[in-house]
Amino acid sequence: MAISFYFIDLMDIAKLNFHHLRYFWAVAKEGNLTRTATRLRVSQSALSSQIRQLEEQLGSPLFRREGRRLALTEAGDIALAYAEEIFLIGHQLIATLEQGRRREQTLRIGAVATLSRNFQESFVKPLLTQPGVQLRLESGMLAELVLRLENHELDLVLANRLPGRKPGGRLRYRCLAQQPISIIGAQPPRGFRFPRSLSGAQMILPGRESEIRSEFDAMCEQLGLHFHLLAEVDDMATLRLLARDTRALALVPSVVVRDELRDGTLYEQCVVPGLFETFYAITVERRFPHPLLKTALAREAKELLETRLGPKLKGKRIQKASSKETSPATPTW
Repeated sequence: MAISFYFIDLMDIAKLNFHHLRYFWAVAKEGNLTRTATRLRVSQSALSSQIRQLEEQLGSPLFRREGRRLALTEAGDIALAYAEEIFLIGHQLIATLEQGRRREQTLRIGAVATLSRNFQESFVKPLLTQPGVQLRLESGMLAELVLRLENHELDLVLANRLPGRKPGGRLRYRCLAQQPISIIGAQPPRGFRFPRSLSGAQMILPGRESEIRSEFDAMCEQLGLHFHLLAEVDDMATLRLLARDTRALALVPSVVVRDELRDGTLYEQCVVPGLFETFYAITVERRFPHPLLKTALAREAKELLETRLGPKLKGKRIQKASSKETSPATPTW
């Protein structure tokens, strides 16, 4: 009995012309028959004829006219959802088989432009030592990277905030690490106390779009804290340079300046209580996940945030942290 049902399903599928379905999908996305025909380089009459044949196969009209625009009927909405699912699976099939034919595996990672370069390096470094692996790392705005991820142009997006969730969306989120935010300066932390020592101080802060900045501003408002804003910087690499080359204090995750903390160019004045940055890996649900994703996402948070202090400098930092004059690790209110 099961065999006969399977046979009937195959017969139903055979009635569906996937070429017609592709043309329907293109018109549904464009909303205009003439423009779609021009883009696909077919005549308008031929395009219209193929959509009519699809409607006959499905037994329902797929479009209704609203002025100069073609709008989807209820059946058209359903057909579009299925068409996108069908073409998505087909795209995954091609991409997976092409990847299997290559001797080298390419992992395409997108990173938010404001994300710490040190964190990115920690994340990708183990992948570079694997044989037969080619890494492609690109930066951009979060919305742009997520769109490319959904279009299968990227395998993974690294970010320090999450995009808006869509109903029925395919995005998957994984928290890679979370770390406290520090006040950093070019001078040793002599008698530094949070928040008292920030009053009237010159400060370099992340841009206003940063979640760190929003939370810090709210904290300062609550505390009635006023300081002199020297610069707002979106790019963490630039913020690090300004912190190093000025006498201003900077609000940054310590991973951003871990090399400077290690060699004594910069000093951690304090850890800001209750303020954290979270690093996320964003992927998209796929039937055939990239084989390297499991390896890339398997590492622990402490490995990704490792400061790698040398023995001599580590001793110096312990000495400073234990000094009666300073309390960089435990700020007081």
